[in-house]
Amino acid sequence: MKPFSKIKTGNERYPALTGIRALGATVVFFNHLPFKIGSIIIVDILTFFFVLSGFLIVYLYYEKLDISRKWLYKYFVNRFARIYPVYFLLVTIAILILHDFRSEFLFKNYTLTHALFNNTKDIAIQPSWSLTVEECFYFLAPLIMFLIKKFNFLVSFLFGVFLLLIALLISEANISFLHTPLFVFTTTFFGYFFAFYAGAWLAIIILEREKNANVVLEGNKWTIWGLIGIAVPIILMIYVYRTDHPFKSAALVMITNFILPVPVAVLYFGLICEKSFLSRILSDKIFGWMGRGSYSFYLMHTLIINYLALPFIINHSENYYNFYVVVTYIITQVLSILLFALYEEPLNMFIRKKFKFGIRIKTIQND
Repeated sequence: MKPFSKIKTGNERYPALTGIRALGATVVFFNHLPFKIGSIIIVDILTFFFVLSGFLIVYLYYEKLDISRKWLYKYFVNRFARIYPVYFLLVTIAILILHDFRSEFLFKNYTLTHALFNNTKDIAIQPSWSLTVEECFYFLAPLIMFLIKKFNFLVSFLFGVFLLLIALLISEANISFLHTPLFVFTTTFFGYFFAFYAGAWLAIIILEREKNANVVLEGNKWTIWGLIGIAVPIILMIYVYRTDHPFKSAALVMITNFILPVPVAVLYFGLICEKSFLSRILSDKIFGWMGRGSYSFYLMHTLIINYLALPFIINHSENYYNFYVVVTYIITQVLSILLFALYEEPLNMFIRKKFKFGIRIKTIQND
């Protein structure tokens, strides 16, 4: 139990945000393995993760930003230590299961560039396309933060708009890379850039409030308004999904990429600043552990569903389908927490300590 005793949950600066990761990963799981309860409702919630990533990176690194070789070296190694070891392990397992050793396939997956090209057959772990989105943000984040510090937030935001326009221009070239405008909006950082900037804007606000010792607010109005604001676009999203309107794709992009990030950022503001019932629930230790293991869970769950649960258990247990869905979820949670405690976190800390690449940053959650 030694690895577990060294990992404390609930002592993060804003533990409710760790709970959000757990809740989000759970929704993704049941999107991929839904219950049989009649009508199935699938909601794209990756915007929640992208807003959170924008907040975390800017919150953790903005004040100590230094565009120098040493700082950038440390920053990128910290990103590598946090993200790549688990991904490398699980993508290797997936490749061995698929028995696909094409050089292009291996290159795209191991370099996390696979989701920049329109070929789903080149993605070993289906949900990992969003890691390409995240990695693009990680590479651009120092420049995004520099532009905010050097000029202002608007200049940095216009840089994001510029990147989107360049990506859309490339998408008209009729090639696999960035493929089509719809591909850019639904599969790349450039299409989701607004969500990351919403998180970055929230981080700037919270950092300023911390300087003024003015973080905690009375009541829970921001949490409530955030939840209401999220409910509206999600209801619209569900409605649009069920229509055959010619502008269906454009409407979904507008809702997911440019409307939903705003109330999500409002909700996060409420969870950070207000001691609401929801904040207390999400700050519970069980959500803390699930949140810590959420990255492993996110990458692992489709492997367990596709290569273990469905072929060997669930498809042969029609009368107990929903029961085995729950069992599969619990097994995946337990394995992800074990993977986090015994592999992900120890290796992350080993890399930072061994090579002394760590940057002293605020403790908040899985940075």
